[in-house]
Amino acid sequence: MNHLKNQQSPYLLQHAENPVDWYPWGNEAFEKAKREDKPVFLSIGYSTCHWCHVMAHESFEDEQVAEKMNQVFVCVKVDREERPDVDAVYMDACQAMNGSGGWPLSVILTPQQKPFFAATYLPKHSRYGQWGMLELTDEIQRLWTEERERIETAGEQLTRWLKDSAADAGTGDIKAGDAEGNAAFCGGDAAFLNRGLLVNAVEELSRRYDSQWGGFGGAPKFPMGHILWFLLRFAQFQGAMKTGRQDDQTSETGPQERDDEAAVRAREMALHTLKQMRCGGMYDHLGGGFSRYSTDEKWLVPHFEKMLYDNALLVIAYVKAWELTGEDSHRRVAEETLNYLQNELRLEGGGFACGQDADSEGEEGKFYVFTEEEIIDVLGEKRGQAFSERYGVTSEGNFEGKNVLNRWNRTGMETGLTDKALYQEDRLAMYEYRKSRYSLHRDDKVLASWNGLTLAAVALAYRGLGLKTYLRTAEELARFLKDDMMDRDGRLFLRWKDGRRGVDGQLSDYAFCAWGMLELYGITWKAEHLATACGLAEKAQMLFADEERGGYFMYSSEGEQLISRPKEIYDGAMPSGNSVMALVLNRLAKLTGRRDWMETAQRQNQWLAQNVHMTECTFGASALLEELYPSWQLICVAAGIEEASQKELTQLSRRLYQEDGNGVILVKTPENELMLAELCPMTVNYPLPERGIRYYYCRDGVCRAPVDDGEELLSMVQHGAM
Repeated sequence: MNHLKNQQSPYLLQHAENPVDWYPWGNEAFEKAKREDKPVFLSIGYSTCHWCHVMAHESFEDEQVAEKMNQVFVCVKVDREERPDVDAVYMDACQAMNGSGGWPLSVILTPQQKPFFAATYLPKHSRYGQWGMLELTDEIQRLWTEERERIETAGEQLTRWLKDSAADAGTGDIKAGDAEGNAAFCGGDAAFLNRGLLVNAVEELSRRYDSQWGGFGGAPKFPMGHILWFLLRFAQFQGAMKTGRQDDQTSETGPQERDDEAAVRAREMALHTLKQMRCGGMYDHLGGGFSRYSTDEKWLVPHFEKMLYDNALLVIAYVKAWELTGEDSHRRVAEETLNYLQNELRLEGGGFACGQDADSEGEEGKFYVFTEEEIIDVLGEKRGQAFSERYGVTSEGNFEGKNVLNRWNRTGMETGLTDKALYQEDRLAMYEYRKSRYSLHRDDKVLASWNGLTLAAVALAYRGLGLKTYLRTAEELARFLKDDMMDRDGRLFLRWKDGRRGVDGQLSDYAFCAWGMLELYGITWKAEHLATACGLAEKAQMLFADEERGGYFMYSSEGEQLISRPKEIYDGAMPSGNSVMALVLNRLAKLTGRRDWMETAQRQNQWLAQNVHMTECTFGASALLEELYPSWQLICVAAGIEEASQKELTQLSRRLYQEDGNGVILVKTPENELMLAELCPMTVNYPLPERGIRYYYCRDGVCRAPVDDGEELLSMVQHGAM
């Protein structure tokens, strides 16, 4: 009997009819393994993972394989998106054993959860030196029977290494000597923060940069929106320094020229990469949004699955590019990607589903590709040929005889859009035709961390682009997170599906949701959103903080304890919880003026700098930007809520953030006066005016005289007047 039929995870439910006797992660499976004296076969994946599907079809749906697995193992299936803690622990084990990892992740454990074998994709039969499921199962059965002591010793040694590594510097990926090496990289004492850390990161990224096609490294290429966001923000912050609105004109680590050159390079790398990605086939030119990654260096042929977190991060990057350049192409891609999220992933009630599969009818990419004949059949000869020319379609195709739409012509130049009205009409016609052909599986569970990130993206898009639909979407998403994914005590759950929430929230859930609430506060100035962010940060401090060594553990000390308790620190496809916590703490310190938040933020910033190179932690680098560059604070005190109109404040904040992105805005009114006094005690010192609105502006510890007119404030800021 398969034990997955009552699970909520779409990934587990995809395996509920397998002949393999799967158990979900939990005591029942491990007690059975102890009772029957069997090793545990742990399989970790996610519902939109193409190779997870391949392995399922090839091995787990095969009666011969299932019979052997059921005989030799107790089999446990885990959704990595639902249990990122389990995934992190055993991915560390896989990387330690093999030097690499990925999904599907296949790990064999003792009944005490100690790993002694790890691999990724396993076919039915061994081939080309790769284990197959049938042969591996036979070998494990032999070892378990004949060489048990060897297996148990290996599991014990690896488990001890995982625990020691997690304790050393905060993550199982960091060896004990890495912190010392990083101190030299940082220019001495790693606990001493300076802007040289960030300049070094830009220069290292520049060495990895593909100057022709954009991105970093060779194929496969991942979008890594948080890297691009860091580069754009670094360029903006350094540009604000260059305007002369500070006393010192030399950085702590070298001549100002080096910092300025790094800023120019950062801007060039980010903008060029964003252009190349939107022209390639990784971008969906019909429906908007980006696929998971590109299989080639040109961003042409994607791995076709679409994930919520990738697209949220890229919205943030494209919005920032629009703010800095005013180029319509950046705005268009941001809007189309947001339209994709709202049209395809948004659920009733306001939450967002995880993503869409790469496969249709068992074939990867089938949903997205076209033949030239299909296009002509839909649009007619003349318009079909024009559409094909515009989107790189040929009779030979660029993907298995068919075409991934892209915006490169035959010479590698971007194709133009001469008739935008016709372009939109043809695009819509092909979009509707595509929907009528095949369907895509959608993983419709809601993850708190990914939705917190999406909340931040939508809020930043509203501030940058000004479309009211984004404000409504953000408010509804925040309401969903508070009503459906938090209990009355303010504790988060990791997952929600079909009206049921489950799995205790982990660090990333609290950190991302707190960030989202802070960005939502920054476009609504409703004190309840700031209060929610504070509450989430306080809970994170209580549940995950390592008070002895610094940083935050991935999961709480109050819940299930695994064989190690890691601290995520590297920013991979998604930023780590520790990086996002650094940003949240920096913002709370500036918004509230509370000493405890300031001290906690400083400690987290120093811990990040001490434990990881900034090139591997670019979201953490974005957090350090806000600490290491001059920042501003604006307190708006209004006689009434109607005085602090949403439209006026939104326009003012948009212009201020375009001028200099490193700042925070507080709004005090008679309606929120008491709540703000509790959250931000400093606000009691700002009296409410009898009428109108008064602006108190400070920058880098120096405050200007208050003014009663927004345009006057902007003029003072732009001209550096005091």
